[in-house]
Amino acid sequence: MELKDYLKQYFGFDTFKGNQEAIIKNILEGRDTFVLMPTGGGKSLCYQLPAMLQDGTAIVISPLIALMKNQVDAIRGFSEEEGVAHFLNSSLSKTEIQNVKEDVLAHKTKLLYVAPESLAKDENIQFLKQIKISFYAIDEAHCISEWGHDFRPEYRSIRSRVDEIGRAPIIALTATATPKVQSDIQKTLGMVNADVFKSSFNRPNLIYEVRPKRDVTREIIKYIKNNSGKSGIIYCLSRKKVEELAETLVVNGIKAAPYHAGLESSVRSANQDKFLMEEVDVIVATIAFGMGIDKPDVRFVIHHDMPKSLEGYYQETGRAGRDGGEGHCIAFYSYKDIQMLEKFMQGKPVAEQEIGRHLLLETVAYAESAVCRRRQLLHYFGEEYTETNCGACDNCLHPRETFEGKDSIVKVLKTVIAVKEFFKPDLVASVLCGVADSTIKAYKYNEIPEFGSGKDHDDKYWQTIIRQAVVANLLGKNIENYGSLTVTEAGYEFIKNPHSFMIAKERDFEEADNEPSEGGGAMVAADETLYSMLCDLRKDIAKKRGLPPYIIFQDPALQDMTIHYPMNLQELGNIPGVGQAKAMKFGKPFCELITKYVKENEIERPVDLVVKTMGNNSGMKLYIVQSIDRKLGLDVIADGKGLEMDELLTEMEKIVNSGTKLNIDYYIDENIDEDARDDIYEYFREAETDSLEEAVKELGEDDYTEEEIRLVRIKFICDEAF
Repeated sequence: MELKDYLKQYFGFDTFKGNQEAIIKNILEGRDTFVLMPTGGGKSLCYQLPAMLQDGTAIVISPLIALMKNQVDAIRGFSEEEGVAHFLNSSLSKTEIQNVKEDVLAHKTKLLYVAPESLAKDENIQFLKQIKISFYAIDEAHCISEWGHDFRPEYRSIRSRVDEIGRAPIIALTATATPKVQSDIQKTLGMVNADVFKSSFNRPNLIYEVRPKRDVTREIIKYIKNNSGKSGIIYCLSRKKVEELAETLVVNGIKAAPYHAGLESSVRSANQDKFLMEEVDVIVATIAFGMGIDKPDVRFVIHHDMPKSLEGYYQETGRAGRDGGEGHCIAFYSYKDIQMLEKFMQGKPVAEQEIGRHLLLETVAYAESAVCRRRQLLHYFGEEYTETNCGACDNCLHPRETFEGKDSIVKVLKTVIAVKEFFKPDLVASVLCGVADSTIKAYKYNEIPEFGSGKDHDDKYWQTIIRQAVVANLLGKNIENYGSLTVTEAGYEFIKNPHSFMIAKERDFEEADNEPSEGGGAMVAADETLYSMLCDLRKDIAKKRGLPPYIIFQDPALQDMTIHYPMNLQELGNIPGVGQAKAMKFGKPFCELITKYVKENEIERPVDLVVKTMGNNSGMKLYIVQSIDRKLGLDVIADGKGLEMDELLTEMEKIVNSGTKLNIDYYIDENIDEDARDDIYEYFREAETDSLEEAVKELGEDDYTEEEIRLVRIKFICDEAF
């Protein structure tokens, strides 16, 4: 039988993909093999098929327990023998481990998956010495390298474990490896002379997009609802954000589940199965833990937070469109994320911090650049992409304005040479700008002619020039020296014979922010015409009811209405600062006005942007509401949470302004003179605003304390607004 016949027999496929057949033949010939193949290229088959065809058991070393389970289940689905594949890791009981070993010793098992930690256990080493090993397959081999995006110290000792158990051919596989990482892997595994099979990193079916990190939760919900029913993965920086975002998605009618290392194993496994069985559409996961899920029809991968390296980003986006179908990769970028990742590195060895910072700078360069994203990614992995427009990234679909950069490129190249190719991009930019820090002064580079030669532009401009010179291969990076810039042969030629070099203006991400704070800060109306109409309506209603306009709805609530266009009381109740009670009391004419306005102007409403939240500090809110319902003294309530009275009043004001009524009559009756209460109450009935500063000024701080004024203001709003 030919190899493709076995492919059909064992896995049901008619043809091999890419280099699969050549790789499998190499393994069957007993040769060490290094496989560099992007996610979705079919790496697993490269060791699964030869394992089925050879005597003995193939030992597959994998870092992800979830991926082991996923692959073992898949292989068993192709075989009548349940014991054809097993995994041996910390998730198994003693009885289960014994059953695995019995199947292996009985020659039933062709593939045995082990974690690197399990391989290091003496009892497992002694067991594996008893069996015939066909070959070792080291999956996710980038974990071996300190320059890899998911370095695992346990991986560094694999070669010594293999030598102790017994030598057999080695196949190392990874979906992401720069030339530096590839070299590191081969040296560490002692397979420098291995046959290397490198597939293209280009995934033409993936669309890459980077967005400023503004209203990110709202943007994510909008995207998912516009792609209803499609499978997707969202990556977050922290477990807390994973939990919060998953809950918010569920509250907003999206079938989602969290997935991170802090969850109990049973919960994590159950959530994975729900995703695979399409009981949930979206998995929210931590970047650090990764995802061991082999799901071919993931249609989008969203990075709520940028990962710590481009390798990590590439692997995670690679989970989209593994079946060759569409895959949309959206990353929300804010430099604050990068600063947070830098803080995480504090306390680590200096060399590790240097490597980490270098990898982070590559991520920043990718996110902020206006160059074709596909070209940048492929360049990073040592692959040239010659197309001028990939047609499938935000920078190519929406090209930035360009300018002639020939003279600036020459200036950068000459400066790199002048500092003896010793400085990283940030210091080269500082030399050009004429900014002398201690390092520049120590080498006396503040005395060279190039110092300050580019001070007519800022640091950001020169970083842009440097990045695009690197992508154009005029500059290289000395990885051994943590990313110092070097001039390539092409760069020296450019200095001799400069030619036109158009530079794309980069996007401005400086105004990006993680999430709007509670209360929103300064807001503007999205639809000024509607906002004016809503203000007029509020004024009319307030006049008829004999109330100040702010009691009806405050300005931020009206501004939100011009964004969401709520047309019924339920939608209006979701607007921050309204709530269902105020919606029922005042909302009908507002909904009628908005409905008429929407229809007359043929407005397409972004109803999916009305984001229901779990509520900031919801535990505090519940505690205060319940305590006031029990008529506890405010001093007692404050002491219960370690608050000052001023802080408690601020929390109470937030609760009332968000649309929840508090009845504090019992406390006011006992603590504020009746005449004082009535004077303050009447002031707010006549006042045009609820400004505390104006109230104190008008009422007189000698006659009434600020605390009394705030308490009566809360009572007034609750009496009149609900």
